[in-house]
Amino acid sequence: MALIKDDSVRSGEIPKRPKGLSTFKLKVIGAFFMTLSAAMGTFAASMFNQDKLGGLTGLVLFEIVSWVGIPIYAWLLYEGFNRTRSIAGYAGRLLLIALITEVPYDLSTSGKAFDMSSQNPIWGLLIGLVVMVMIRWAKGRGAAGYAILAAVIVSAVLWDLLLRIGTRQVIMNIGIVTLGFLLIFTFLKRFENTMMMSAGFFGAVSGIAPGIGVAFLHYRHGELGYLHTWTRWVFYAYYPVICLVLWLAFGR
Repeated sequence: MALIKDDSVRSGEIPKRPKGLSTFKLKVIGAFFMTLSAAMGTFAASMFNQDKLGGLTGLVLFEIVSWVGIPIYAWLLYEGFNRTRSIAGYAGRLLLIALITEVPYDLSTSGKAFDMSSQNPIWGLLIGLVVMVMIRWAKGRGAAGYAILAAVIVSAVLWDLLLRIGTRQVIMNIGIVTLGFLLIFTFLKRFENTMMMSAGFFGAVSGIAPGIGVAFLHYRHGELGYLHTWTRWVFYAYYPVICLVLWLAFGR
């Protein structure tokens, strides 16, 4: 017989849900802004005339608004890293999604099936995951460990630059901004107010829109908000699918 731990359950009352945003709700919000990002090179490109200043401005604004999702996905990665039972399995899933996403991403951004001018943002999450693994490894290893960690962080920035992670309209490297948020979350997690203020400031100087994304994180309550494991696979698959759908609808 299960023990009853809550008076509301014993009395037959339905326990109140915690106020704020669950992980599920954060993923839905992030998916919305991810859709705006995917739509920039297809739907928005068909709606705005890029040969005119007003049309180009519309495209840029479309892209900037999508940046609200950057800190949300950085936080979801950070939480996933700390909750997963298998770092290797988590990294493998990210690698798989990054590989699957690349062709739909290239089609939706340039109309080509293979384009090295910009790589999809999932690669930035994968690079950030490697850095977090190294941060965990460096703890307790003294100066040598932190020296290696510093080298890894510099290397991560260089890889983000080399691969031009999420760089479109030649505005901002999403990979580098994602890495910045991950470092803030990792090193300041024990100091909630300082972490949120630092992330908000970093988001503000990274194009203002990411700072708005931090405001959503302020209202998180930490619960998953879903029961089925297949739910996460829906969110994994969403980005490549929406890129492909938008290209088929507006990009050809």
